[in-house]
Amino acid sequence: MPQGLVQGGRLQLVMAIMGLILLPLAAACSASPSPAASTANTKYQEDDGIPAPSQTELDQMAKLNYLHTDGAKIVDSQGQEVKITGVSWFGLETDVAAPHGLWSKNYKDILDVVVQTGFNTIRLPYANEILDPNMQPKAIDYYANPDLKGLNGLQVMDKIIAAAGERGLKIILDQHRPTTDSQSKLWYTEELSENQWIRDWRMLARRYIGNDTVIGADLHNEPAGDATWGTGDPKTDWRMAAEKAGNAILDVNPNWLIVVEGIEKTVDDFGNVMDWYWMGGSLQGARVAPVNLKVPNRLVYSAHDYGPSVYLQGWFQDPDFPENLPEVWDHHWGYLAKEGIAPVLLGEFGGRSVGNDAEGIWQRSLVQYLKDNNIGYTYWSLNGNSGDTGGILGDDWKSYDQSKVSMLANFQGRLMAVLSPNKVDTSVSVGARPALRTVKALHMDVNKDKWSEALTPEVWVANKGAAPLDLGGMEERYWFTADGDASQYVDGSQSVAITGVRTSEQTSVNGQGIKAEIVKDPSDDSFIDPLYYVKVTFPKGLIVPPRQAVGVALRIWNKEGSTYYQENDYSRREYHWYTEWERVMLYKDGQPVWGVDPQTYKVQQKQKQDDLLAKIAKKIQKK
Repeated sequence: MPQGLVQGGRLQLVMAIMGLILLPLAAACSASPSPAASTANTKYQEDDGIPAPSQTELDQMAKLNYLHTDGAKIVDSQGQEVKITGVSWFGLETDVAAPHGLWSKNYKDILDVVVQTGFNTIRLPYANEILDPNMQPKAIDYYANPDLKGLNGLQVMDKIIAAAGERGLKIILDQHRPTTDSQSKLWYTEELSENQWIRDWRMLARRYIGNDTVIGADLHNEPAGDATWGTGDPKTDWRMAAEKAGNAILDVNPNWLIVVEGIEKTVDDFGNVMDWYWMGGSLQGARVAPVNLKVPNRLVYSAHDYGPSVYLQGWFQDPDFPENLPEVWDHHWGYLAKEGIAPVLLGEFGGRSVGNDAEGIWQRSLVQYLKDNNIGYTYWSLNGNSGDTGGILGDDWKSYDQSKVSMLANFQGRLMAVLSPNKVDTSVSVGARPALRTVKALHMDVNKDKWSEALTPEVWVANKGAAPLDLGGMEERYWFTADGDASQYVDGSQSVAITGVRTSEQTSVNGQGIKAEIVKDPSDDSFIDPLYYVKVTFPKGLIVPPRQAVGVALRIWNKEGSTYYQENDYSRREYHWYTEWERVMLYKDGQPVWGVDPQTYKVQQKQKQDDLLAKIAKKIQKK
């Protein structure tokens, strides 16, 4: 806590509060609304019907090749040090409900490529939604994968795990998303409670008990936004939640590694952002507030790190780049391994270039840093269809990027023995599944330019229900600002056109009857940067089948030829794939069914500020 706030009297308190009003509001402009409050306690106490292992099971598992930690090292069942050097194979966290690529190749052939390219571990992302036994995979070529026909998403996971283990590959399960529509910044949402999140992990731990292919649980992908570390607030303290979930998992399977990612930013006691890093990448808080698990030698910290093509962070623009990078990594996560505190797994990193540009220099420097400090990794990604990074494999799922393979070959560990790859305990039910929203707005925008002559978002309507959805009476709104003095804009100065309509199955749609128009937001009376929205309406009889979505590509421009500063736009988010987005709203017959409008968002942010100021005042009174 800055000493001036304690000793400087009322004037400095007022100045501090004024500064806090400005700083968090500026940061909040890119944050999505917080989910409902968690009912977290420090211990998972729900009777979920998942049994602890018997002594016989414990004795059997003692004979298998599970991993554990020793200081900053990870060792096998014989105490020999191992290096986890793996790759993420995504898809089970998407609406496909299966690892990607099975539309063109046999899954065992893909696993053979993983071995051939030198990896020893697969990080396998999943969404809790695909654990629903009624959710059937899509986009699988059953001629190429006949043994997957008729299986649900969880049963496909069983097959992948068994085949991986038969090849000597280990698996780390990664809770990547609560639903297939989007990542979540916190570990719970309005659609996935904290108890459900933990219960699902315990079910998986029990399902794969005695299968030493599966070595660990990456508890939640990329905690970010409101996530804190060590604050003691059960609604935001990721360290507290990770400890609670980790211990609940170890009650079921005491042999798993518990993989705990970092958070996005570090804040002081007054909410000021002291350091902003990658989502899931900051582990600075672990030095003073470590995760404590009931079973020793099971904790592995994990960070994510990306290059300038994902976002041009300040350290990429430093005149000392790339010599400055080791200090950046040491500060945020590397110190844990270098000081012997605990193992670190770099759970994600990747990029398209490994050449002599900034992206390539960053990637090669990072691999060398990992090698120098004996820090394992799971590269992002095996998939070639990762929009911002590419992957090891090409889009055809047959060719692969030799430059990436060669770079990673400089630091790869040996295969580890798997003694029981086929054991699956199906006796424990996945349990009642949480109720999900039946309709959502999705959004994507690949235009990275801050200033642009035209806005080019895509807005989607997703049918998450079990019945077909008629879009008649549905309206979708996308908000943007016309930058500058409002007096320069007259009615009709903003224009919009629909440039394409498609489905989530990548088929074209007859867009006849879909209309888009510009509306000046009547709730906005700004003299500067006036607020508008695009109103998209749909004709009766346009049907969206279950688990599909319809997307409308828009082009918005100013007839006077001025450019837009996109980062001011309420609904804008640069993202390469359509995912749920609460700043695009849906209305059905005039009533809101999804999203948060700009005025409501302002009220929410004001409430957060009021809560923060009350917290500050309380802290100062205690002093």
